[in-house]
Amino acid sequence: MHNHENSERLASYADVLAGELPDTWTSAYHPSEDKDDLAELADRVWDLDLVAESLAEHPLQQAAVLTRPDGAQLVVLDRHDELDGFLIAALAPRELPDEAYRGVREPNGIALTDDLSAQQVAGDLLARYDTALAQVRHNAVAGVQPSQPERVVLTWQQDGSLAAAPVGETATAVLVATSFVQDKQTGIYRLSGDDTTTQARAVRETGRQLDAHGIDTALQHPSGRIAPAATPAATPPAPTAPRTPANRAR
Repeated sequence: MHNHENSERLASYADVLAGELPDTWTSAYHPSEDKDDLAELADRVWDLDLVAESLAEHPLQQAAVLTRPDGAQLVVLDRHDELDGFLIAALAPRELPDEAYRGVREPNGIALTDDLSAQQVAGDLLARYDTALAQVRHNAVAGVQPSQPERVVLTWQQDGSLAAAPVGETATAVLVATSFVQDKQTGIYRLSGDDTTTQARAVRETGRQLDAHGIDTALQHPSGRIAPAATPAATPPAPTAPRTPANRAR
């Protein structure tokens, strides 16, 4: 359990680091009481090296998250060795599908001393993180069949969700109204496949509302075959394992 002094030390370090990094960053501290948030942060740590090894031996008890306006996030963690300081790692975006990470090298984290190392973060970790982010965002968009003004294509994702890149305000408004959620980082709209019954109902309603506006709906199957989807049955592919540092493909 961390004492108040340690908590203040980590939070203060993260606040100062946020102000020293290029661009604009904000800092948010997560104490040990934020168990759900800490568990989610541990799962999103984009690392298969130093930080992943530390988390395997020392479950996350506190953390500070640095966030940039474009959605990029870094996490500052305690360093459990003979040296004072912290670990800092990139966080994988929440909404991108597993396949977007395929072939992308993890921007593994780094160890920092108590001396502020903003230049080390920016020149090393942040540079690699921005490169990896650009790759996974490109992959996520490339995995979605483009729509047209007169037709919205819904593309199955490997996690069982559906994704769409609508064209025009009308199609966009319909997707939002039928529970599609926009990924701010890519602009792609996604419909969760966690509950296939709810998903099927939402897809049918999407088709009905789009049809009322003279817009067709099509379903992009994993095989690449496109079929009309005004009232499709939601039969997603078998879900893959959750995206974690251990199973995220290089």
